[in-house]
Amino acid sequence: MSWTKLWRRNWLLATGVVVVAIFWNSVEAFAPAKPYVMLKDRLDRPHDGYCIDIAGSGEWIDVNVPLSAHNCKGPGIAPDQALQRDLRSGQLRFPAFNVCVTALGRAGRTLPQMPLVAQPCASSTAPMPTPFATASLQAFDFRNDGRLELRHTGMCVVAGTRSDATFSHQDRWRALQMLPCDQAPLTLSQWQPPSPP
Repeated sequence: MSWTKLWRRNWLLATGVVVVAIFWNSVEAFAPAKPYVMLKDRLDRPHDGYCIDIAGSGEWIDVNVPLSAHNCKGPGIAPDQALQRDLRSGQLRFPAFNVCVTALGRAGRTLPQMPLVAQPCASSTAPMPTPFATASLQAFDFRNDGRLELRHTGMCVVAGTRSDATFSHQDRWRALQMLPCDQAPLTLSQWQPPSPP
């Protein structure tokens, strides 16, 4: 093969790699926002990050298990991570299951280190659908510093410091709990709100 042909072939190959790399990064950069509550710091999941998640997937969903921070699922919308935000009530609703993110507590109050669970959503017609699902335990606000606070309590949603594999070694999860906002590390407590439906 002549030097000119070899140079041309290598140039075309290098140009093709650059074009593919630019296209790939553009697709990721312009991917549509998802209705997920995602941890801003992607921690040990640089490609997908962590999202608030109901345990299981597909037909094996269990709303009776505490919520976790699981690597964000895709490329489609995963119903066990898709949330709708109601600014007035503060509720974060999983529409596919008609349950809301709920801080576990008693008498409308929670304590540090309590988990988050999925419970029936409180409403004006059912202000307390279960003993553990009161409107005050389902009212969350995204603060200016990016933290997700249980309304007027000073308690924030915090991801665990450790991650572990799920049933698939490609996926990871972390515990979720309530902690005083001023004690919560920013890397584990700053969340992006879900995109509107």
